[in-house]
Amino acid sequence: MSASPTPTRPPFLTAEWRTLAMLNYEVDPGVLTPWLPAGCELDPWQDKTLVSMVGFRFINTRVMGLPIPWHRDFDEVNLRFYVRRKVGSEWRRGVVFVRELVPRAAIAAVARMVYDEPYLALPMRHRIDPGPGLPRTVEYGWRFRGTDCHLRVTTSGGWKPLEPGGTAEFITEHYWGYTKRKNGTTSEYQVEHPPWNVMEVADSEFICDVEGLYGSCFTPYLSAKPHSALVADGSPITVYQGSRLIS
Repeated sequence: MSASPTPTRPPFLTAEWRTLAMLNYEVDPGVLTPWLPAGCELDPWQDKTLVSMVGFRFINTRVMGLPIPWHRDFDEVNLRFYVRRKVGSEWRRGVVFVRELVPRAAIAAVARMVYDEPYLALPMRHRIDPGPGLPRTVEYGWRFRGTDCHLRVTTSGGWKPLEPGGTAEFITEHYWGYTKRKNGTTSEYQVEHPPWNVMEVADSEFICDVEGLYGSCFTPYLSAKPHSALVADGSPITVYQGSRLIS
């Protein structure tokens, strides 16, 4: 099982990421070319190119060590894919975001300004219905162009540690973020967290204006049955200050 690499830059943001619902879809690699940052290559899973719809709770958020009033706890839903970058003999395995949804305009504005990340502020909600001490239904919803959308999963079983070499380990253990900036350069930042426990998903539903939010190229893939799905318990996390890569 992999582990977060030793950080090399000061922290920018600390928080907790909790109750992460993840639907993973197989796509044609060519679909992701417009978002692939310079210096990175796609990181396939068993010869499959995956994207993930991820909904989760941001809790106890601090920026540069400071809590921001009315912006500490909120939902996020993102569409992401998986990349890697060779640095010497090390592969840095990371994620690239196609779109990130949050409920507050200030959060989206800071993320766009600091990292040039594709954030969009929309009305959002969440529902987590516990079974006996466990989440049984996890739903993250948002409203886009007058339409209610949601990502919903129903879990089965209990929490389990990550299986070495399994799909859940691949999906959850990418510790770098990469962004293709508007000027063509690449931003790189590091994320640190311990390995998460995961829970199996018995059923899932994804209702969304895919074309409006992500582009028509994603419609056939995100309308299909997911390749896999899971819920992760989450943990405290640290996002470190980013750097601009020299091409």
